[in-house]
Amino acid sequence: MWEAIIWGACLRFAQASLQASPFIFTGLCLAGLFHRLMGQQHTRWLFGSNTVASLFQSWVIGMLLPGCSLGVIPIVKQLRRSGIAVGTIFAFALSSPLFDPLSMLYGLTLSKPMTILAFAFCSLIVVTVSGSIFDWMFPDTEVVVEEPPPTPHGIKRLLAVLVVMARETVGGTAIMIVCGLLGSALLSTLLPPGSLQRTMAHDNPYSPLLMTAIAIPAYATPMTAMGQLGSMFQHGNSIGAAFILLIFGAGMNLGLLLWMIVNYGWKKSLVWMGLMLAVVISFSYGIERPLYPTEIEPADHTHAFDIYCQPFQSNASPAGGYPAEILRRIKLETQPHEWFGVVLLVALVALGLILRSLDRTWVIETWLNRPSEIREQSTRKTWDLVVPGPVLAGVGLVGIIAFSIVGCFAYYPSPVETLEELNLAKTEALSAALNGRSEHALHWIPICEGWNRRLQVGAYLRHGRLDEYHRMKSRVLADHLELLEHMMENQDPPEEIRKQVASTSRAFGRLSMAFREELR
Repeated sequence: MWEAIIWGACLRFAQASLQASPFIFTGLCLAGLFHRLMGQQHTRWLFGSNTVASLFQSWVIGMLLPGCSLGVIPIVKQLRRSGIAVGTIFAFALSSPLFDPLSMLYGLTLSKPMTILAFAFCSLIVVTVSGSIFDWMFPDTEVVVEEPPPTPHGIKRLLAVLVVMARETVGGTAIMIVCGLLGSALLSTLLPPGSLQRTMAHDNPYSPLLMTAIAIPAYATPMTAMGQLGSMFQHGNSIGAAFILLIFGAGMNLGLLLWMIVNYGWKKSLVWMGLMLAVVISFSYGIERPLYPTEIEPADHTHAFDIYCQPFQSNASPAGGYPAEILRRIKLETQPHEWFGVVLLVALVALGLILRSLDRTWVIETWLNRPSEIREQSTRKTWDLVVPGPVLAGVGLVGIIAFSIVGCFAYYPSPVETLEELNLAKTEALSAALNGRSEHALHWIPICEGWNRRLQVGAYLRHGRLDEYHRMKSRVLADHLELLEHMMENQDPPEEIRKQVASTSRAFGRLSMAFREELR
């Protein structure tokens, strides 16, 4: 039993680390830009401090930049160095992980896109109300930190940004991030496999409170949280619990809480969490009935929260052993951009360790900040322009936003390409179900469901709309896939599984025909 729990926690920690890696790298980039290019003065101008307007500014910036609740840790550390108030810092820290272009597009293709827009507006109210009250109670939370001397223009400025990123990966920021990742691992040790499948019902008044207890220690990327919201809407779960999942599941983690306690003490941290809990839970009960999709028939259970539970059954160990099973799942589930993020973070960690070992004899910042020799104007080339640091930082911020928008078209391919991928995944899932390979089928069915969702988003992204007819065909396929998944889990008779496989195949055929007819 304990072996399954421990290895399951290791798997959850590895999965969370891989999912978070691209966002952590982006957060390090932004922290480096703010620290070495923007500087404290221009960072305060961008975010503001200790005003209602600054809370709105931070919310807007957080909504535009891609991030997660772990990736914001190095950013909030730099915002504190810049003398920004706690309310403004956490307005950004809570809004940045909630939405980004990828997750927002995903949310707008749900059965009631107005719900996602309402969630976004409610998140603004949450950070504004809680931030304003906190700043009123504690008006002097800005700190004064001596700013390092400016780095001379040229390649040294870019190297200075890289040095900041590398040092953050081997310092206190890394400890906070690891603590945030451990939250998901520890949570899995407390929740048996599938224990949340029949929770979060709309008619259960305790659903928002239960979700609060689960979401705070859990870690979820914006896309993961949005996918879970979609499943909750589809199954008729509690809307209030969905809102809490978004705010606390995607916007909060144990590492972020630890950062606040270390920097501001227990009293202010408890007051902030108390305000957040009061405002968010109040909102969750207030929006339950107005936003609930009455046309959806509630389902008796859902798999949306299985990723927070123990992944292994204690009475059935994997055939090849736990380490082999963990490696197999990681290889199958990890996406290319996550591997890319891991490689970049490993390189930064290696550089950070090298710089730390060199500090005993040679500190690189001393060389970087040393004024360069000024060349005579007559020898300076006409294209050798001095670009102010804030301008470079602004270009970097715009570039990150533009890259995330371009990434939407890569992550959500055209319907033709998506249908091809969905067809391959469907073939794997259905053939495994026919041959009685439950484990293989249960792996590929969620992949089919994922491509089914990306099909809708890809069409919405390119045409600006998604017809109810196409939405219905996708929903029918999703229902068939879910029913097949339940039958494989329950080990239903082979003849019943064959009938369901045939029904699922026909549902895919009708879906494919519906989308291809539109493309003619």
